[in-house]
Amino acid sequence: MTAVSNTERIFSELDRVRVERLAARFPTPDGLAHTVLEGFDEGDFMMPSDIPDDVVTVNSRLRVRDQDGNVREITICYPGEADATKGFLSVLSPVGGQLLGHRAGATVSWADPSGATSSLHIEALLFQPEASGELAL
Repeated sequence: MTAVSNTERIFSELDRVRVERLAARFPTPDGLAHTVLEGFDEGDFMMPSDIPDDVVTVNSRLRVRDQDGNVREITICYPGEADATKGFLSVLSPVGGQLLGHRAGATVSWADPSGATSSLHIEALLFQPEASGELAL
């Protein structure tokens, strides 16, 4: 999956540490870097208490619109909590990893291995742990 979004990304330093550890424990089937790790190379990092309240972090719940106009709610979670049928996308999944660090209002696009392009528009953050004071340290 190749990201084609060029919007600024901001990541929580705590998310970075946890996600890097998880990525080392759960390598991709093809041996390539997880999408989220590629994003870390392009983004800026902040302490969790300094993250703007419109940035997608791990455990954020967001409303997204796909390119066909379908709206749904998803939560970016850790792999053990993932259940795509219930809207829980792992931060290590290609889509979950691509959404992390983007702000509400951003449209995130990517190309899958076949070259087909998909996108999601982040309409709103419905919940962000850092903004609600629910920082699990």
